[in-house]
Amino acid sequence: MATASAAGAASGAPESVLLEVHQLCAWYGAAQILYDVDLNVRRGEVVALMGRNGAGKSTTLKAVMGMLDKRRGTLSFMGRDISSSPPHEAASHGLGFVPEDRRVFTDLSVAENLEVGRQGARKWPDGSDAPLWTPERLYKLFPNLGEMPNRPGGAMSGGEQQMLTVARTLMGNPYLVLLDEPSEGVAPVIVEQMANMILELKAQGVSILLSEQNMHFAELVSDRAYVLEKGQIRFVGSMAELAAAEDVRRAYLSV
Repeated sequence: MATASAAGAASGAPESVLLEVHQLCAWYGAAQILYDVDLNVRRGEVVALMGRNGAGKSTTLKAVMGMLDKRRGTLSFMGRDISSSPPHEAASHGLGFVPEDRRVFTDLSVAENLEVGRQGARKWPDGSDAPLWTPERLYKLFPNLGEMPNRPGGAMSGGEQQMLTVARTLMGNPYLVLLDEPSEGVAPVIVEQMANMILELKAQGVSILLSEQNMHFAELVSDRAYVLEKGQIRFVGSMAELAAAEDVRRAYLSV
């Protein structure tokens, strides 16, 4: 079983690490929510940030993205220090964020929502092309959206809005996507599509850090997991190690 002390050992080759978070602390007002969180995401992997409601998963993603007024710690993305970067700057460097609350432009069509997210093509540090997303590619990835390019965002179901939010983020051609609770509150058929979408993104070379409570969903898509409890990392390991660690799951994941 891997524990929090193994965080450093799981980092792999330095050149393959896209996101490195060290001793991240974060506050909402006077209340401290995160305590010295260490984690990393490597190129081409899906990492699950797991824990119960209120454990600090969404706060971690927002803190990484620069969305909180008060945070402390060292954050490095693609070798660039983003410890004090605002969200738009992090996004311009190729860090994507999909919030849980499905922020679509309700008066804009699906196609227009996608255009809002468009950024230029990117290259990896070695000069190779990073994944390039177009509406046509996204309509193949999300056939539901391809059937309704002219539908207003406000006339879509919650699951469809979730897909549109992901697709719009991908139009920014991110190297890494922070995905907040993708399986929360959507129909089972949408959950299945979300799992397939994450695996397809991974196959295309996009890395993902997702916050998730659903162990089954996390097992379907993730390579590694960090388990949070009360703002602290309690476990680091592969999904297979977490699946085998019944004591960890009982202590930090069972409802």
